[in-house]
Amino acid sequence: MYRHLIGFFCLMASLGIASCGQTGPLYLPDDDAKVVIKPASEPAPQ
Repeated sequence: MYRHLIGFFCLMASLGIASCGQTGPLYLPDDDAKVVIKPASEPAPQ
């Protein structure tokens, strides 16, 4: 009885772990893609 419960919980845990994550196609950015960097903002006066 307990072996069946342990097996069931292991199966459910493995299915739960396998279904986590982002969905959609993975892609690599273009080689000539431009990186936009914002300058650091001035610290707020105290």
